[in-house]
This record gives sequence, structure tokens and C-alpha cells, in this order.
Amino acid sequence: MDRIRIVGGRTLEGRIPISGAKNAALPLMIASLLTSETLTLENMPNLADVSMLLRILGHHGVDYSVDGRRPGEMPHASRTIHLSARAIVDTMAPYELVSKMRASFWVVAPLLARMGEAKVSLPGGCAIGTRPVDLLIMVLERLGASVEIEAGYVHARAQKGLRGAEIRFPKVTVGGTHTALMAASLAHGHTRIENAACEPEIVDLADCLNKMGAKIKGAGQTAIEIEGVGSLSGARHAVLPDRIEAGTYAMAVAMTGGDVLLEGASPALLQSALDAIEQAGAGVSVTNEGIRVRRNGAGLSPVDVTTAPFPGFPTDLQAQFMALMTVAKGCSRITETIFENRFMHVQELARFGAKIRLEGDIAFVEGVESLQGAPVMATDLRASVSLVIAALAAEGETVVNRVYHLDRGFEHLEEKLSRCGALVERLSNPG
Repeated sequence: MDRIRIVGGRTLEGRIPISGAKNAALPLMIASLLTSETLTLENMPNLADVSMLLRILGHHGVDYSVDGRRPGEMPHASRTIHLSARAIVDTMAPYELVSKMRASFWVVAPLLARMGEAKVSLPGGCAIGTRPVDLLIMVLERLGASVEIEAGYVHARAQKGLRGAEIRFPKVTVGGTHTALMAASLAHGHTRIENAACEPEIVDLADCLNKMGAKIKGAGQTAIEIEGVGSLSGARHAVLPDRIEAGTYAMAVAMTGGDVLLEGASPALLQSALDAIEQAGAGVSVTNEGIRVRRNGAGLSPVDVTTAPFPGFPTDLQAQFMALMTVAKGCSRITETIFENRFMHVQELARFGAKIRLEGDIAFVEGVESLQGAPVMATDLRASVSLVIAALAAEGETVVNRVYHLDRGFEHLEEKLSRCGALVERLSNPG
């Protein structure tokens, strides 16, 4: 199992290209099941989760091809993937595939909408919370499907097709909103979604579905209207830039000092996080090439943040911001409102010498003068990159174990950091 070795204490200087968003790419790939024509997705990140989902979609009969890199392009240049589900060969998604990636449960919506039936394994547990699929099942039932849960599988049927309906979520759910958009696009009649998630990735999916011939209005707002159509066509769509990756590198620059241009980053996608970084003492400016972040070595100020659905502070940047606050001059308070049990990185940050006290869903972070390198263990995707941020600023050497978590969500992490002056290398264990 690979590890990453980091020698801290160096500022970051240069440019980091921001990849396509993983959280947008996965539902866009799943949407390929809705049409027999080819869906072409540009700006696709090269990630372990994308590769796994290609394998899962292949199980259902999706053929795919990946455009090669053009001569002279950087190794991290974005990819274009062509997905074609001319014929669905299997409407069942088995446990051994779904258990490897929770997002793959979303195939239930397009399979049901297009084929009238889907049998999908319930996803397994998750390190950062239960994330139940109850609301996704509620969507299918509201649209007229009969749903049974048997032997760990969700078996949904709608032999005469789905029917438009009013769907009101009791709480904001990104997965539920993705499910509703895909299923309602091919339902008979009109669907209205209330208390919909407003995340940019929702808007990206709706934009792509509209290019495919869907009739969706209001994505990005709490109420979305969908007029079902008989079929969808192929389309070409570029994945939006990854706001979590951009925010992560912005916090790395704020933590280490330096001056980095985040190429292709969009400030509108992560304004609340940029505001918090500025309050902490880093300079943030927008250029026609992306977002520039710089800090000249002056001390960091403590900042209180509370995670919230978009446009609030993203839960996927909470661990990274906590790492930043470990060296602020004073006490900061970080409140997690989205996922329970999402503070597992606290004990690993403590190995660097961080002082963090937990009270329920609140972490109180008392800044220290400096962090010390240490061997640490990644527990989940976002927690693992918070350890990298801490290591970049820590004195001495850090080895981050279980970096497969990083490979799921950060493309060419070591290369991007190394090109800006960080001392980062991957260590491959023999055998």
C-alpha cells in the first residue's frame, strides 16, 4: 500500500491547474445510462473513483473510450471520455461493485427510468456517517415506482414508466436531488422538486441533461421544475472545475506561505471558503486565469466556520481548514452540521502537535507555534488531504499512510505540489 513522504517547511510558488470536479463527474457518468447515444464528457479527472465507476457502468453494458493526451500537453491535462449505453445488458448492480463506491447506488435512477426496473445493492457503511438512501428511495416511490428492500438489495419497478410528481425533501440532499433529476427527466408529465440541493454539481448535471434533451428549469435554486420527455440523446459536456480541490490548494498556500495561481478555478463555486481564507490572513485575488492565493509569512488569524449546504462553507473543506487553524494565533471554532463522525482527522492532526478539543459537533482549535512532522494515517478522502496540508507546514518529515484515499479525489497531487516547490514523494511498498 502506497505512502506519501513530505518534508515540510517550504513555501509554495507557481501554478496549479485545477482538475474537473469529481463530485460532478460521477453523476454525469451515471447519466450516460439514460440514453442509447454517446455522451462525451470533457475535463474529466483521472481518479480512482472515475476508473471504478467506468468498471461499474461497464457491468451494465456501457462502452467507453478515453481520448489520449495530445503531444506537448502536460501529464495532468484533462481527459475526454466517451460513454455509450446502446443496450443495457444488466439492470442489477451487485454488492461487490456498489460496496466499493457509494455514489454508484445512483445508477438505480437511470436504470429504472429507462428500463422500468432496477435492482441495486444497498451501499455499505461509510467512515464519515451513515448517509442513508431513504430519501433516494422516497424519490423513486413518489415518481410511481414500487420499491422493495430484500436481502440487502433495493428492487425498484415501474413497468409502465415513471410519473411526474411533487417531491419535497425534508432536508437538503445532494444525492436525492441527483436521483430526482435523472429519474424525472424520463418520467411522464411534470415534476417539481422542493428543498432541492443548490450545489454547483447539481447545476452541472442539469445543464448536461438539458443538452441531452431534458427540460429542467431552476437548477441551483431550492425549487426545480422538470417536464419529462420520451427519450434523451447524446451530448458533449465539459465538467466544471473542482471547487474542493481549489479550496484545498488555497488552504495549503495559506498554511505554508507563498504565491500560487490556481488555474481554471472559479471563485463563484467556493466564495465562502475564500472569505474564510482571507479572514485568516491570506491574500485572495481573481484573475482571468483563475484564483491567486498568497501569504507573505505573517501570522494567521483564528476564524470560526460552520459547515452548511452551498453556498455555505463546504463540509468537504472542513478538515483542510482545521489543519490551517492549528497554527493560527488564537482559538478558532469549527462546527460540522452536515455529517456526523466527521472529526476522525482530529486524532491524526494531534500527532503533529495540534491542540484540538471536541464537544459534540464542534471542534475548538487552539493554535500552536509550529507543527512537528509525524507518521499519520488517512481515514477518509478529505481527512487525508488535511494531513498533507499540515505536513507541508510541519517541521521535519511526515509519512502519510493509506493514500489510496487521496487517489480517489485528488489528481496528480504529488506532481502538482512538487512543481510549486514542495518536497513530496510517493513511496510504494514492495509486494
